[in-house]
Amino acid sequence: MKSLLEKLGIKEINPGACSGPDGWIKDPQGEALVSYNPTTGEPIAKVIQATDKNYELIVSQAMEAFKTWRMIPAPKRGLVIRDFAQALREVKEPLGELVTLEMGKIRVEGLGEVQEMIDICDFAVGLSRQLYGLTMHSERPGHRMYEQWHPLGPIGVITAFNFPVAVWSWNAAIASVCGDTVLWKPSSETPLTAVAVQHIVNRIMADHGIKGIFNLLIGSGSVIGSKMIGDRRLPLISFTGSTQMGRKVAEGVARRLGRAILELGGNNAIIVAEDADLEMAVRSILFGAVGTAGQRCTSTRRIIMHRSISKELTERLRQAYAQVRIGNPMEDGILMGPLVTKGAVDEMMAALEKAKEDGGEIIFGGNRIPSLGERFVEPTLVKMKVQSEIVHQETFAPILYLIEYEDLEEAIRIHNEVPQGLSSAIFTLNLRTAERFLSHEGSDCGIANVNIGTSGAEIGGAFGGEKETGGGRESGSDAWKGYMRRQTNTINWSTELPLAQGIKFGD
Repeated sequence: MKSLLEKLGIKEINPGACSGPDGWIKDPQGEALVSYNPTTGEPIAKVIQATDKNYELIVSQAMEAFKTWRMIPAPKRGLVIRDFAQALREVKEPLGELVTLEMGKIRVEGLGEVQEMIDICDFAVGLSRQLYGLTMHSERPGHRMYEQWHPLGPIGVITAFNFPVAVWSWNAAIASVCGDTVLWKPSSETPLTAVAVQHIVNRIMADHGIKGIFNLLIGSGSVIGSKMIGDRRLPLISFTGSTQMGRKVAEGVARRLGRAILELGGNNAIIVAEDADLEMAVRSILFGAVGTAGQRCTSTRRIIMHRSISKELTERLRQAYAQVRIGNPMEDGILMGPLVTKGAVDEMMAALEKAKEDGGEIIFGGNRIPSLGERFVEPTLVKMKVQSEIVHQETFAPILYLIEYEDLEEAIRIHNEVPQGLSSAIFTLNLRTAERFLSHEGSDCGIANVNIGTSGAEIGGAFGGEKETGGGRESGSDAWKGYMRRQTNTINWSTELPLAQGIKFGD
């Protein structure tokens, strides 16, 4: 841990893990939060959580910083993000390893998460020079109509444990080039990675002579999260987490007529058609279901396979699962690390019991691995005759349900009947099958892929889903519009004052 901090340029984890425009704040009234290594179950370090007093101080100062930041030209705001990207390149390895240490994903995935931060920063730098609006022809002579986009203000970002730094960067990089300031509440399971990132952005802000653009508030969801959700000073809350919590966020923000970007649960499926390339399908399924120990919102949780190839695909998956190396995620060659908490293990075992009650057959895995630690489990394959209630639920663990189908219409029906709608995929070599899956009557998800899996989205496209996934969009494409307010402008450069719709009023 000490060597990682030294590589990140951090002399110590500051006991006041609350950072605002005036630097790190120490508050003796703050309660300690301990971060545990999910691989060993041992404590890594502790931080002091933000208090009510610190919350008010940081929000007020972020609001003040917004007044100056919004007036800086967007391309110059982009230069700050450019330098942040360069700083991330220089610490990619230690920051990625810290993600692995604290969250439990394997080392290559930890490094990949930092690379994702770098990628979104590069995207945001380009975006800073093309925050465009439209022009429209006016029906009134001598008039010009156009629209422009203005910054919203200080925005709140509440992130989950499974991507402890990347999802923050999706929001922070885009929002900051749009002219917003950012307040970040990370997951209480992963506070140290947030502290490390804040140290980096603090240095970048100091280099540019600015402050208060990026702010950190470590604390529980019931305290700090609730304050952010109900705070009228934060016009937008971006929340990543469970559907259950997402409902509370949506209701709280809507009550004050604020905006919310919601990235909630996923119950992602892959349809494997009778003409699929099974070798490609198995490789994609394995990464989608086992990667991050099944703790991605885009993790593959259901396989809907044509009856004619179900026996062969099942056997191929069984053989592939038997080769998955489970262990310390920092070691080379390990493909799956631990679940984040012991509670997550208990939830997985409870889901498997329910699946068996519903007629499911465990054909691989399904056990704890106490020899490795209390948070290690076997990735599990479950053959289901029908999609029961437990299959409709998202279990954040490496459980993969296998379901057969007869024709494409049935496959799409099975695919769409779950309440979540994040990511989806189909494996087929038939153009008509692929296009039907992507059509209006096909996948009802925000992401739909052909011959690649459900997991591993690129930052160039907008990320998000439909139904109980929340409908939010982050990252690429025009997701930047979520962090700005639209304004329609009409300029009369004539000497007349005509009204729209040909209305005549008085002489």
